[in-house]
Amino acid sequence: MAEGAPALGGVTFEGVSKRFVSPVGETMTALRDVTLEIRPGQFCAIVGPTGCGKSTTLTMAAGLERPSEGRVSVSGQPVNGITKGTSFMFQQDALLPWRSVVANVALGPIFNKVPLKDALAMARDWMRTVGLAGFENHYPHQLSGGMRKRASLAAALINKPTMLLMDEPFSALDVQTRAIMSNELLSLWEKTRPSVLFVTHDLEEAIGLADKVVVITAGPGTVKAVFDIDLPRPRGPLQEIRFTPRFLELHHQIWEALRDEVQRTYARQSAPAAAGKAKP
Repeated sequence: MAEGAPALGGVTFEGVSKRFVSPVGETMTALRDVTLEIRPGQFCAIVGPTGCGKSTTLTMAAGLERPSEGRVSVSGQPVNGITKGTSFMFQQDALLPWRSVVANVALGPIFNKVPLKDALAMARDWMRTVGLAGFENHYPHQLSGGMRKRASLAAALINKPTMLLMDEPFSALDVQTRAIMSNELLSLWEKTRPSVLFVTHDLEEAIGLADKVVVITAGPGTVKAVFDIDLPRPRGPLQEIRFTPRFLELHHQIWEALRDEVQRTYARQSAPAAAGKAKP
């Protein structure tokens, strides 16, 4: 890296607003005047009520959406197209059902013109890393939900991203499997330290994983509060650290900021139903 060049993977939102046009032609504001910085190698969790625009921050960082106002920069450069060095984990599995698991994991290197033999060897190595050795020739439908998430994580990390975007990746898993996947994500992240934007509704998950937790207001979303998570790293299993005094203190502080936004969203969603019941 040249002297004075920005470190790879840092993400900056400067006065970012995003508006969409609804199917009936109405303009809706998803995000309004968001200013936020995620340093290179920092793990940032984004929490907020349903519909506040959390996922939109990820799509703009990836270059899949453009801001209506303001600027998004990655590694010090404005995002004007698909952001290089980025991997994206979605809420739903993005594995191709007609390809074997090892072929799915190898897709990134193949798209990057790595020879097929080498790409498959890399994929097998990553499958061993995430505990899927022996399942290389299975198809996604033959795996459990947790195993599919392991495969998706391998497919995201095999490209050695400088930025990892994760949109509620473990929300469909049962509580026990979700905790295991959170612990494994931290272990793998510690090895390469990409910048991470992690959207979640689970406050314990956010605190247990992140260096920074950002609270987004009820839509249109903007940054309400930012909390630095000063729990030491490497961290123990989430099931254990969530009972420590500092964890509980942070949970209380963040919930105090988040609670009003959740209640405001619930009231908005309940109002049309209540109005409908009130009609004669």
